Amino acid sequence: MSTSTPSTAPAAPKGQTVGYVRVSSVDQNTARQLDGIHTNKTFTDKASGKDTQRPQLQAMLEFVRAGDTVLVHSMDRLARSLGDLEGIVKGLTAKGVAVNFVTQNMTFTGDDSPMNTLLLQLLGAVGQFERSLILERQREGIASAKTRGVYTGRKASLSPAQVVELRALVVGGMPKAQAAVKLGVSRTTVYAALKD
Repeated sequence: MSTSTPSTAPAAPKGQTVGYVRVSSVDQNTARQLDGIHTNKTFTDKASGKDTQRPQLQAMLEFVRAGDTVLVHSMDRLARSLGDLEGIVKGLTAKGVAVNFVTQNMTFTGDDSPMNTLLLQLLGAVGQFERSLILERQREGIASAKTRGVYTGRKASLSPAQVVELRALVVGGMPKAQAAVKLGVSRTTVYAALKD
């Protein structure tokens, strides 16, 4: 008489680890955000976090599936406003996707404790408050500079002649950052001029 061993159900497939990285401008370094952390796929936006209309954020939200984990360096990289932060996290966890914030060492899965939910709201609100303070100080600084007559406004972009000079400098081997200093413009302006 043969005996058979009871069969065990196959293990559920393990989801992917998906990274999301955001910097505010094209010349900022994205490498340090998830440095040394393995991801199956990473989505990178070089855009402001003022809203959720970012191409790679939207692509990531479409890409992830139940069982996946989204890794983000910190809450302010995912969203700048508390409403957006909560909306994105709730939307992901409702799909069965976990969200892990590396800097804060916090993971949200949808069945979070009231304390975890409070911490998300608290840290998100602090980030939003800090951003508001920065903008307020910037406005005050501009108003003060205007009163003193020293505010010059945003630097003009490169003239057509300067664009030709810039291209010649870069082709000649000058680093873009050095070319930006030489022409008296930001690196963002340099990258935009070279892209056109």
